[in-house]
Amino acid sequence: MPQPETMRAWRVTRLGEPADALELDVVPVPSAGAGEVLLRVGAVAANFPDVLLARGQYQVKPELPFVPGIECCGTVVALGVGVEGLAVGDRVAAAKIGVLAEYATVPATAVQPIPDAMSDVAAAGLTIAYQTAWFALHRRAGIRPGEWLLVQAAAGGVGAAAVQLGVAAGARVIGVVGSPAKAEVARAAGAEFTVIRGVDDIAASVKEITAGHGADVVFDPVGGAAFQASTKCVAFEGRIVVIGFASGEIPSLAVSHTLVKNYGVLGLYWGLYQERYPELVADAHADLMRLFEAGAIAPVVDSVVPFGRAPDALTALASGATVGRVVVEVGA
Repeated sequence: MPQPETMRAWRVTRLGEPADALELDVVPVPSAGAGEVLLRVGAVAANFPDVLLARGQYQVKPELPFVPGIECCGTVVALGVGVEGLAVGDRVAAAKIGVLAEYATVPATAVQPIPDAMSDVAAAGLTIAYQTAWFALHRRAGIRPGEWLLVQAAAGGVGAAAVQLGVAAGARVIGVVGSPAKAEVARAAGAEFTVIRGVDDIAASVKEITAGHGADVVFDPVGGAAFQASTKCVAFEGRIVVIGFASGEIPSLAVSHTLVKNYGVLGLYWGLYQERYPELVADAHADLMRLFEAGAIAPVVDSVVPFGRAPDALTALASGATVGRVVVEVGA
């Protein structure tokens, strides 16, 4: 079936909050270059980096105007020169800046197959959050069964993924959340205990829950005060994995404190693995698919919005009021 010559795409035309920065334009459908595939996009998961891209605050700063969206699912409709192992008609999940459109080109190394039983909405939110959590817990922290895992922002998209994967790894999970309603989400994801930020003393609560042992692994996408609290309750030989700074505050680290308590602080930028070691990403994806098919993980979805309301999805995400994933259905 021939592809249309034009498509709808949301583009950041000026930097600012998503509602002000995004415009829905009609642009040419791109062609798959060498090593790329062209996808008909089914759904796009909103991610906090999309908000930062719109503001011009992300580490990658595309030239204006540009299409945001960094994670989607779709169907392969064309193959570029040299692409092997994929076929037209394959359903895949993909991660690359520029997918908030009806069609998108993606490097073949950045797509992974998804089972027919997985919906577009679930598949759209499976890559970045779950890959990030998987690499943080397994590749960086080396989490072990029976260890205590502290997850900051445990009701968010990446936080809920970390809770589910922590439980699947045999860890005992403590989730830090912002409200009683979010505590219910974290518990539904598998958190054994929850701590409410701003109500409970995080460090004191973790020490009480663990009978003074502390958190063996900390998953922190928040930074700021959350990171400082984590340093006060991390266990001997514990590992704090820094994922990002959703609080807007990049904390400082007293290096001498790591020596006194014998703990490590590890960074994780998942995108570097996709760039440098795509075979590791494929291995992680295979494990995630195994866990999905076993019922051990399932993306938590806050809401689904039609393509024409995509800025609403990013605005909701920026507010911090959402739980789990916010997904844009491109065909809707």
